[in-house]
Amino acid sequence: MSNPKHISVLLDECIENLNIKPDGIYVDGTLGMGGHSEQILKRLTTGRLIGIDRDESAIRRAGERLQEYSDRLTLVHSNFSDVASVLDDLEIDGVDGMLFDLGVSSPQLDESERGFSYMNDAPLDMRMDNTSALTAWNVVNEWPEEELVRILRDYGEERFARRIASRIAQQRSEKPIETTLELVDIIKSAMPAAALREKQHPAKRSFQAIRIAVNDELGAVEEMMRTAPDKLNKGGRLCVISFHSLEDRIVKTSIASRENGCTCPREAPICVCGFVQTLKSVQRKPIIPGEEELKENPRSRSAKLRVAEKV
Repeated sequence: MSNPKHISVLLDECIENLNIKPDGIYVDGTLGMGGHSEQILKRLTTGRLIGIDRDESAIRRAGERLQEYSDRLTLVHSNFSDVASVLDDLEIDGVDGMLFDLGVSSPQLDESERGFSYMNDAPLDMRMDNTSALTAWNVVNEWPEEELVRILRDYGEERFARRIASRIAQQRSEKPIETTLELVDIIKSAMPAAALREKQHPAKRSFQAIRIAVNDELGAVEEMMRTAPDKLNKGGRLCVISFHSLEDRIVKTSIASRENGCTCPREAPICVCGFVQTLKSVQRKPIIPGEEELKENPRSRSAKLRVAEKV
């Protein structure tokens, strides 16, 4: 198994916006390789960090990396969408900051056996949590053709969604599609020659769509944004890094609904709808990587960080 260099996305911007207090309680809801967590832990004295990840191998790796901070670190194998119940189980009523990096971690992409990459041959897997039942094999071979069209179009923004889904359905009727490169060949065969000449790999959008479906990533983001802010102490910060327009839209609209959710007519002298503001945006526009970070880590190019504060 390779041990690729890991670069935490928007690291300085996250740490700056979390406003870390040495005695505070913080959550890294997507632990990954522990890069963000390490910088949080360095700034804590009597504080505590709860590190959550749905990938057991990430928990193990991060635990080794962060061993020197074990007196102030609690690791939990769980989905970030369950952060509220994780905190309830730990009998923590409120925290001073939460960080969620919604991207696929570099090891998951680089470990070919996980099946996330369209560059290496591997079984169709794509599970972030190896204990979950649904795999990419199930999606590709068992989901109805119309459902494949939907996820390729909505999650991958793939303009040839119908052609690709049709070719998948045709191929799997003859025999199951077993591996990533087998799927790549099928995707390529469904696309016009001009699309194959584009700079972006022809399978990128489809693989993204299938990964999102396998891991119910959008549902997890919606649930996290619904429940996590209620666990912030007043003045606590919520930092969310997204890499996909659909994820970013969920984060943006969820913050807006807690910031500007009043439904009263504009001409009404006072609010009578009962809306109570619970979050405020720290910046109106998302924070994006600078030129130096893009040069060092090209995978960060689509990252957007949104920051909100509990009021």
